[in-house]
Amino acid sequence: MAHLTLFEFNQLIKTSLENHTEPDYWVVAEISEMRLNQKGHCYMEMVEKEGHFVTAKIKANIWAYTYRNLSAWFESATHTALRPGLKIRFNAKINFHEVYGLSLTIQDIDPKFTLGERARKRQEAIDQLVEDGVFDLNKNLSLPEVPQRIAVISSETAAGYGDFLDQLKGNPGGFAFKTELFQALMQGDKAPESIIKALLEIHKRNEEFDLTVIIRGGGGQADLDCFDDYDLASHVAQFSLPVITGIGHERDLSITDLVAHTKMKTPTAVAELLVQSLEKFDDCLNEAVYCIEKAAIRQLQFGSLQLQSLSNQLRVSAQGHTGRVQQKLISQAMALKFASHEQIKLSSIKLQQLQTPLKRVIRHQLERQQNQLELYEKTLELASPQSVLKRGYTITKINGQLPGKAQPLRGDLMETITADATISSEIKSIN
Repeated sequence: MAHLTLFEFNQLIKTSLENHTEPDYWVVAEISEMRLNQKGHCYMEMVEKEGHFVTAKIKANIWAYTYRNLSAWFESATHTALRPGLKIRFNAKINFHEVYGLSLTIQDIDPKFTLGERARKRQEAIDQLVEDGVFDLNKNLSLPEVPQRIAVISSETAAGYGDFLDQLKGNPGGFAFKTELFQALMQGDKAPESIIKALLEIHKRNEEFDLTVIIRGGGGQADLDCFDDYDLASHVAQFSLPVITGIGHERDLSITDLVAHTKMKTPTAVAELLVQSLEKFDDCLNEAVYCIEKAAIRQLQFGSLQLQSLSNQLRVSAQGHTGRVQQKLISQAMALKFASHEQIKLSSIKLQQLQTPLKRVIRHQLERQQNQLELYEKTLELASPQSVLKRGYTITKINGQLPGKAQPLRGDLMETITADATISSEIKSIN
């Protein structure tokens, strides 16, 4: 029986391929493996998948002189480097070698396909988050009015993390922040799993923090693709604390940015947002203190005027009433003195009878007037400044002066006047 050697058989395959195939083809496949040798040649394994199952596989290469230009052009167009896991559309010619078998030589790559594929996957992830009903969950949480306990997800060596801490510690208001770092990978395929792990650790201590920030420095497109991961975005969207991102990139928002409560451009901008929140709250407190101070001063001034007016009214009223009573008594005495002597004699008995009731009436009248005067005196006494102090009010002076628009400072001397004592103190802190 006639037969072929293996070499002859492989040559037959090679000749058949050369005679019955086109010079090149455009193919869509995913980079499964990729490595560069010392000479700069790039060797790949291209696959096609259905879900997690590989349905086709073939070796491919890009020679060094082509790879240098092709990889640089692809990265400048897509802002991402060629890497495993990336689905590409490439132009290749078929090679069959008697020893090395079938392979493809890649001559060109279409960056528009990769951009479209990334946009498709990104939109699919967004649509799934919306369909799950979690896309806006974190945005619906309320930011604390005074956020001071901050859980930070970042890499300890990241420049952005250092900038974030420096901005918080150097804030002009001297506000204190408590930060705790939960370390995670901030780029690469393992970053989503690492960040999710940090989120779960924070969730276990949920009540110890006001909010969570995810920060890193800037980076290339490929470094930041991890923030478009569906699982990571889903955990951020459903996280129990408000999440603020400061990933530090210029491109379009990542999906993690979209589902977070607040997106800031850089870690420094995140720190500025937190400082501004405390500055705003501090301004509100200062305004409230100023309003209370002004209201108290106006109330004291009004009370003082009321007391003075009441005192004058009581004095005038008492003097007028006493004068009228005295005049009445004098008139009655004169009437009695100049009455007819005969009338006095004839009425002496009657007068004797009326004398006792008259005295009683006069005494009762005088007692009633005396009681009225005593009531006025007590009213005046209750309205006096000393009585106001006895009811729990105090008068405060800063450095010997009543407070004005100037804010008190640490080290100022404060004098508090009560009904029983004058208390001197030094201001140590102002909250």
